[in-house]
Amino acid sequence: MTGPITDDLSFPTLRIGDEAPDFTARTTHGEFVLSSLRGRWVMLFAHPADFTPVCTSEFIALSKLEPAFRERDCVLLGLSADSLPAHLAWISAIEERFNVRVPFPIVEDPSMEVARAYGMIDLEAQNSATVRSVFFIDPTGIIRTIINYPASVGRSVAELQRVLCALQEVDRSNILTPEGWQPGEPAIAPPPQTQEAVQKAGPSWFLQPKKPRS
Repeated sequence: MTGPITDDLSFPTLRIGDEAPDFTARTTHGEFVLSSLRGRWVMLFAHPADFTPVCTSEFIALSKLEPAFRERDCVLLGLSADSLPAHLAWISAIEERFNVRVPFPIVEDPSMEVARAYGMIDLEAQNSATVRSVFFIDPTGIIRTIINYPASVGRSVAELQRVLCALQEVDRSNILTPEGWQPGEPAIAPPPQTQEAVQKAGPSWFLQPKKPRS
């Protein structure tokens, strides 16, 4: 595993714009190397534990919307400190009880090596109860978004999908996305960088609409 950028010896700190630490691990889809997904978007998301209510609700929702992420060339990648047998038993139970098949791989991280490398938990932590993090990694392996939730609060899968769409639109059209932006809605032009450009844009120079590329 490549080491994370750190501010000190106790707390690894990854920031937007950093290269995502590479790792090799066992998953429910077999042996996996993160860097093998270069060229595609990745949403790496951690959950506190298998067979827990909030995590189960998230995995049901993520499984149902996985095709929408796949259409945008984004791979979903789950992770927790539970073992591979626990992961396999959990997803089997989800399919049996809720008739939902989990189509994406889940990484086992019993040593918490990956979670620590990504700063998901304190280096001194002995369990992963506080882990509910999301990392969007772009096709070049760069972290573009980091979102952390407490263990008691479930994530909005619709919002995660919106974030992916916004990141891809920003790259595609050289725009900014305003509050609550949804695909197809008006976006915002980057701010002007010269006095002449400010004067040309007029009084609302700091908030100018711009259409995404068609």
